[in-house]
Amino acid sequence: MPSAAPYRFHAFEISYFSAKVRCALRTKRLWFEELRADLAEIQRLTGLGFVPILVTPEDETWQDTSEILDRLEARHPDPPLHPATPVQRIAALLVELYADEFGTIPAMHYRWGSALGEATARARFAAMLGDDAVARKAADRMLAGRLALGASDEAGPALEAHTRELLDALCTHFAAHPYLLGGRMSLADCALMGPVYGHFFNDLVSRRLLLETAVPVVGWIERCNAPSPEAQGQWLAGDALAPTFRDVLSAMGRDAVPVILESVAAIEAWADGHRAAGVVPRAVGTCEPVLRGTPLRRIVQPYTLWMLQRTLDARGALAPADRRAVDAALAGTGWEPLLAAAPRHRLAKDRFQLVFA
Repeated sequence: MPSAAPYRFHAFEISYFSAKVRCALRTKRLWFEELRADLAEIQRLTGLGFVPILVTPEDETWQDTSEILDRLEARHPDPPLHPATPVQRIAALLVELYADEFGTIPAMHYRWGSALGEATARARFAAMLGDDAVARKAADRMLAGRLALGASDEAGPALEAHTRELLDALCTHFAAHPYLLGGRMSLADCALMGPVYGHFFNDLVSRRLLLETAVPVVGWIERCNAPSPEAQGQWLAGDALAPTFRDVLSAMGRDAVPVILESVAAIEAWADGHRAAGVVPRAVGTCEPVLRGTPLRRIVQPYTLWMLQRTLDARGALAPADRRAVDAALAGTGWEPLLAAAPRHRLAKDRFQLVFA
């Protein structure tokens, strides 16, 4: 239904998760005003310092990007971003899981993992925030966050090898299809815009990588940032996944699934002794998954379990025949162990906080 007033989108151009929401708002042709994020105001509204937030015409504040996209879909179902068919729906959720829970690691590596990357990111922060002292503190936090996520100097070669394989697979796919699921945008495209546009295209080091080696991916970025209703086609018929998109899923799953599952195992081990704690912290210790033979020493974030539940719940709600179709379509992509996971603990949301369900 049309809005009586604009949505107010508090975001930054170089924000990973702002990119995920922005292209959804544009695809649905919604009336919105993008405001440069005021971190103090976001803290006041949500109790958290996370960018972006979306404030509705009724002054309701939405904070989590997955929930923002779900709520936009419920309010404004046409054009849809969530496929109705089982295989494409689960595939889109897997791309979102990859982007939200693994893609941040190579993204932080390319932004902060070299002298040139750090220097240019610090300059952009200063321009974005308009206060050198505030920008320095924010950049210092991001630099520490890079290491906390596992994007260490030692992990750099493995992260770059992963990124190269993913970009190669995306180039092949976008040479044949305008979007991940075929002829129109979906949740999968919005989610992948987080790392690929929010960081890679906005950062000097990785932008050069894209322009020199991945021009079809740059073309996809342009389509996602300026989606034309007249140019939108359809998702592939028959709930199909293009073979080239299966290759993209494989490039994601081979490396991301072990890291995600190792993180979830650490969350579950922590939860075994802390179920009575009430609000669940955003970080609960460290773990050391391995990426291509290199340990990723990283913090354990319970939100990863919440995101895994999102995918497992969608698969679990399917009819048995549809689950079998999903499993057959994704066989050999590396995502099978994740789809077979059965976490012992369950998380829920109490407004903006994670809690045990």
